[in-house]
Amino acid sequence: MSEEATETAVETKQARGTGELMALAEALIFVADEPITARTIADVLEEDKASVEAALQALREEYDNRESGLQVREVAGGWQIATRTELHEYVRQFLKTRPSAKLSIAALETLAVIAYKQPVTVPEILEIRGVQSASAIKTLLEKRLIVTKGHKETVGRPMQYGTSKEFLIHFGLKDLSDLPSVEDFEDLVQ
Repeated sequence: MSEEATETAVETKQARGTGELMALAEALIFVADEPITARTIADVLEEDKASVEAALQALREEYDNRESGLQVREVAGGWQIATRTELHEYVRQFLKTRPSAKLSIAALETLAVIAYKQPVTVPEILEIRGVQSASAIKTLLEKRLIVTKGHKETVGRPMQYGTSKEFLIHFGLKDLSDLPSVEDFEDLVQ
């Protein structure tokens, strides 16, 4: 394509309005297998990221304002469409599924230690929990809620663990800063 033809094509491209960007972003979020980033949406649509982010916020507000059974949420660094949390029991009842296998108390305690102290080693988890956590770690790895983060540069070079993207998705967190503070938990037990 000649330089002149390229300039003409660029000039004839009309700026998309917020409504059109919202519709396009919604379609891309809907078909994505996992949360899709604003950057990816902007790249696919050949739009600037700021316009896409504004459209995403407007889309989220639209879903919230109409009290939809669905929500557009920012999770694990991207965006996804999901059923509202308060409706999950009705959805399960319709699908006739049992709630997903729950984590044991030991696995939840281990996951909490990993989430708040990552990267963390098995001996460090043992020091905090006071009990062995090997089977809990195996379960969390199988469920892909944690991942290995390399070896600690110390005697024995123990494996370090941290939470995964699947952890953020499963618990509906945008990033780790969305975790409740440890002080919030202390207030609950007093």
